[in-house]
Amino acid sequence: MTIIEKGIDLLALVGLQRAIRDVGTFQVVGALVLLAAVGVFVDWLWMYQLHKKMPPGPMPWPIIGNTYQLPDEKPWILFEELAKKYKTQVLTFWIGRNPTVWICDAWAASDLLDKRAGIYSSRPHMVVFGALGTGQNNLVTMTYGERWRLHRKLTHMGVGLQQVRNYKPFQDDESRIVAYDVLRKPEQYVMHFERYAASVVSIIGYGRRIASDTDPIITEVIAVMQRAAELNVPGKTFPMLLETFPILSYFPPEIAPWMHGLRRGGGRAYGFFYALAEEAATESKNHNYMKAIFDENDKNHLSKKEIASLSGNLFGAGSDTSSSTLVTFVLACCAFPECLPKAWEELDRVVGNARSPDLGDAPSLPYVNAFVKEVFRWRSVAIIGGQPHAPIQDDYYKGWLIPKDTWVQGNTWAIHHHSRDFPDPDVFDPERFLQGGKRNRPFPNEKGYMTFGWGRRVCSGQGLAEQGTWITVARLLWGFWIRKAVDEKGREVPVDIFAYTNGLNMRPRPFACRIQPRTETHRQTIEREGLQALEDLSVYEGETRYRMSTFYRENPSVE
Repeated sequence: MTIIEKGIDLLALVGLQRAIRDVGTFQVVGALVLLAAVGVFVDWLWMYQLHKKMPPGPMPWPIIGNTYQLPDEKPWILFEELAKKYKTQVLTFWIGRNPTVWICDAWAASDLLDKRAGIYSSRPHMVVFGALGTGQNNLVTMTYGERWRLHRKLTHMGVGLQQVRNYKPFQDDESRIVAYDVLRKPEQYVMHFERYAASVVSIIGYGRRIASDTDPIITEVIAVMQRAAELNVPGKTFPMLLETFPILSYFPPEIAPWMHGLRRGGGRAYGFFYALAEEAATESKNHNYMKAIFDENDKNHLSKKEIASLSGNLFGAGSDTSSSTLVTFVLACCAFPECLPKAWEELDRVVGNARSPDLGDAPSLPYVNAFVKEVFRWRSVAIIGGQPHAPIQDDYYKGWLIPKDTWVQGNTWAIHHHSRDFPDPDVFDPERFLQGGKRNRPFPNEKGYMTFGWGRRVCSGQGLAEQGTWITVARLLWGFWIRKAVDEKGREVPVDIFAYTNGLNMRPRPFACRIQPRTETHRQTIEREGLQALEDLSVYEGETRYRMSTFYRENPSVE
């Protein structure tokens, strides 16, 4: 055999060995692919079986569920449409492998979240606002249990119904200042509302008011709260896509751009609000909520993160939401001017023009009361009812299974736009809350709306928000003519009643309007009362030394 022949035989042997090795590799790869396919199929069979037992909804795809169907904005409208399509009060929509239940009917919401509050008062596993957010340090995201009950009790110390009655004097004065500010600079009405709402909760929490529209609490903290609300909406983009693919939340931020600003345990968001709380507790001359929290902490053993959460919740639940509600009130006045004369007639008859209304006038102002209720109903701020509920055990509703720990959400938009309960739902009509009104219909609770949530998870600040909204709406109705803006030719500029932001706490997108005092006497009264209110509130003057924009740069070691 020649050298060439031996070489050919050697090459053939090597080729054969490589072929055998490649076949082995292909077999391993093929086996892994087959195993993965079988795993996905078995998992999808589990999803399919659960899908048949749960409330109606679209068929989920393997792994991704129905996430691909989510719109870029306002998913609550999709859930409303799907509930109509499937002719169901309660809808199942899969976020990845997790079924979520969307309640799109007031009576079903009452049955489940109110009447079965003992079952539906916990929270499901959440990635963005749970593991990567405040988790078990915050009443809002905390699962139901002893620690939650403690935080609820402590929250009631600040904004419970018994406490809220004590806040009437300074809340009334702050409302008078809103009217005074609107009188002087009507084009800045949104900033006046934000200052007002933030000032009320700042007096409660820290013993000092917010006097300026440019105070950092407004320019910085409110913006952060609004951004957080924008993120807390089911979606198919990051960060909420982490709810569909939770495994992605374990990647370190250094190599995962979708984790930018997110970290397990909530990151560094706590330090600033703890500093505000500690400052108020140790330095404020006025009694305040944070001082009470620190005074009782020997027996409650709250961590710094828990105190920071109680501090931050005041702004999260009491400032952005209240100011957004007032902006909606202005939009309603512009879009439905026919409602104003009825309010004016009642206010002129009961109150007159020598003083503005106060909370003591409420029993004598049924139309104004109905007007405020319609503001809450027409464009509810917490459009998907806040954070999701979760049952602590398997439950059944009308034969449908709702498994333990399922994400259960009240679709406030769908509930408040159900034509059975609210005919012509996009029409702003206060008379739907008056007996004999042509659009008046039965409702499962006495208030006639579900703006603040349900059961044991109802918004702790509901009483404060209702009290503050009533007195401010009543005062602005009494004192001003609020109407559409006009262009250079004197023509009214239309307003869009559907132009709202996409966040969990939605508000109207910017629009122009005209706000003018109704008469010269009203103007004089607003001015006189505003100046007196400034004098009355002077005891709360002060300013924090902390700025969110610089806090962590100046305190790099603070968590």
